[in-house]
Amino acid sequence: MRSIARALNISKNSVKRVLRDGHSQVPALQRDDPFAGHLDRIGQLYHECEGNRIRVVEKLRDEGVDIGYSTLTRFCRRYGIGVRPKRPAGIYHFEPGEEMQHDTSPHTVAVGGRRRPLQCASVVLCFSRMIFAQDYPRWSRFECRVFLTEAFLFFEALAHRAMIDNSSVILVGGSGANAVISPEMEAFARHFGFRFAAHELGDANRSARVERPFHYIEHNFYPGRSFASLKDLNAQLLQWCREVNDRPKRALGARPSERFAIEKPALLPLPAYVPPVYQLYIRRVDISGYVHLYTNRYSVPAQWLGRHLEVRETRDQVRIFEGPRLVAVHERQEPGANLRITLPEHREPWRWKRAPLPPTPEEKWLRSMAPEVSDLIEALRKRHGGRAVRAIRHLHRMALDYPTDVLTQAVADAQRYGMIDLNRIEAMILRRLAGDFFRLPVPTMEEEEHDDRGTGTAAEEPTDEPHASDPG
Repeated sequence: MRSIARALNISKNSVKRVLRDGHSQVPALQRDDPFAGHLDRIGQLYHECEGNRIRVVEKLRDEGVDIGYSTLTRFCRRYGIGVRPKRPAGIYHFEPGEEMQHDTSPHTVAVGGRRRPLQCASVVLCFSRMIFAQDYPRWSRFECRVFLTEAFLFFEALAHRAMIDNSSVILVGGSGANAVISPEMEAFARHFGFRFAAHELGDANRSARVERPFHYIEHNFYPGRSFASLKDLNAQLLQWCREVNDRPKRALGARPSERFAIEKPALLPLPAYVPPVYQLYIRRVDISGYVHLYTNRYSVPAQWLGRHLEVRETRDQVRIFEGPRLVAVHERQEPGANLRITLPEHREPWRWKRAPLPPTPEEKWLRSMAPEVSDLIEALRKRHGGRAVRAIRHLHRMALDYPTDVLTQAVADAQRYGMIDLNRIEAMILRRLAGDFFRLPVPTMEEEEHDDRGTGTAAEEPTDEPHASDPG
C-alpha cells in the first residue's frame, strides 16, 4: 500500500479505502444532512420572512431547531431555496453583415490639462470585429446620429441590424422585444436601410461585442497619451481604431481587416447621398446682435436685430438662415462653454468703437510749432485719454508766455527722460530763463525823491498797525 500511494502520489488512507470498497469507481459526494427533515418548514419560513435568513434562523431557534446562519445559507443553496439557478453563458454566432452593435460608456479623461467626463461611443461589426469609437462632451440624439453617420462612412458600409441597449436616447418607451424606437431615429435608420433592435434588460452578454472594447479603450488608449483638445483626442482615437483593426486577434485567428474583406460583400452599401446631420432651432436675435445656443452666443448682422432666425447646428458649424438666405456661418463651440463669438464683418463701428474726436484749435497750432511738441501732445493724449483738453490748454498758455526755442528745448530734454509733467517742464523753462528775461532796473535815490515830490506825499515809515481801509 505504501508503494502504491507513493507511485500514485496519494495518501495511504485513500489506497486502503479503495481496497476496502473493492471497486475503482469514484464515489459520489454524499453527506448526511441533519436538517433534511426540516426542508418544508425552512422553505415556508423563507417565504414568510421575505428572504431574510437571519429571521429564519431566529424562528427556527424558537421552534427548537438550533442552526447557524452559515449552515442555513449552505442548506438553502443545496436545495435551491431562494437561489436563482445559474445558466451558462451562450455563444452567439453572427453571419457576415448580419449585425452591428452600438453602445456608449462614461469615461473621465484628461483633456487640455483638465480631467473632464466624456461619453465614449462605439460601433463594432459582429462578424469581423471592426471597431469605430469617438468621444463626446454630451450624448443626445443629435450626437448619436452624427456618430453613426461617421461610423458608416468609416466602414463604407453597414450591417442589416444594429443591436443597442435600452437607452432613452434611441428609444421612447419599452425594452427588449417591446422597445419603441423614436421617430427621429427610425427615420434615420430607414434612410440607411437598417433597423434597430434592443436586447432584454440585464442581458449584457447579448451586446458583448461592443461592451468588451470599452475596457480595452480605457486601459490601452488613454494611458500614456496627452490630448490638447477634444478634437485632438478624437483624431488620435480614430488612428488607434485603424491600428486595432489591423492587429491579429487570437479569438478570430485573423485580423479584423481581413475578416472585413470577407464580410463587406454582405453589408449594406451606403445610400447614393449621405445628408449632413444637423439639428434645427428657431432663435430670436437679442438687442446685442447675437443668437443663443447652449450658453454660447453667435453674432449676426445688426439688420436682423429682434428677428426670428433659423439656426442649424452641425458637427463642426453653426449656420444661421433667414428663410432660404444664409446669414452667418460660425465654428461650433462645445455646449456649455459660455462663449461669445463675433465675426469680424459683424463688428459695427458705431457699436464697437467710437469715432476719433477732431483736434482743438490750440492743438493744431501747437503741432505746427515743432516735432517735439507734437510728440508731447501724443503722450498727453495717451496719458489723459480723449483729447486731453485741459493739459493741451496748459501747454498752449506756456507757448504764449515763453519763447518758442526755450520751450522746444525743455520739451526735448523732458522727453529724453520720459517726463510729460507740464508743471515740471514749466519749472525747467523758468530755470533756463532766469537772469535773461524779466529783469527790472533798480531805481536811484533822486528818482525816488522825485517820485515822492510829484505825488505830494511824504514817505511814510512802515508801522505794525493796520490801516483803517485794510480789510484785514
